[in-house]
Amino acid sequence: MATIKVKQVRSRINCPKDQKATLDALGLRKLNRVIEHPDNPAIRGMINKVKHLVAIVE
Repeated sequence: MATIKVKQVRSRINCPKDQKATLDALGLRKLNRVIEHPDNPAIRGMINKVKHLVAIVE
């Protein structure tokens, strides 16, 4: 199965609670951390919700 690497590039300070919970669910707790996840619609939806805070790493 394909995987996708996600990196947190902006701070979670002043973000709504649901976006903070989404970052926690993705495993992103600090800036510049890279986490690898399977590429499926659920993960893509979480990334889309916090797309202004994260970046996809190739």
